[in-house]
Amino acid sequence: MITITGVVGSSGKYLVSGIPVDATTPAVLKLSFENNTSGANLSLFAGTTAQFTSGSGGTLLSDSGGPGFIFLTIIEAQKLNGNVIFVRRSVGTADSKFTLVVD
Repeated sequence: MITITGVVGSSGKYLVSGIPVDATTPAVLKLSFENNTSGANLSLFAGTTAQFTSGSGGTLLSDSGGPGFIFLTIIEAQKLNGNVIFVRRSVGTADSKFTLVVD
C-alpha cells in the first residue's frame, strides 16, 4: 500500500504517475481518493500524457466531495496500462489538497 498526498495548484491538475502505467499482468488495484480542501471538487483520472497536458479527457476513476468523503475505486490494473494517473480540479480555484491510497 502507498499513500500519496499532493496539492492541485493554479494549473488545475496534478500528475500522480511520472510515467505511464506498465500493467500487463492481471492484478486488482484498490484506490481510495479524498479531497482535503473545502470549496473544491477534485477528480482522479487515467489518460494519455496529452490528455493530462490539455486538461481534458481521460477515464474518470473517482470523483471527490468535500473533506471527509473518501471514495473507493476497484479496477483491473491492465485497464490502466499505458496511461498516466492524474488529478484534475473540477470545481473551485483555490489550491486543493488530496490524498490517494493505492493498494
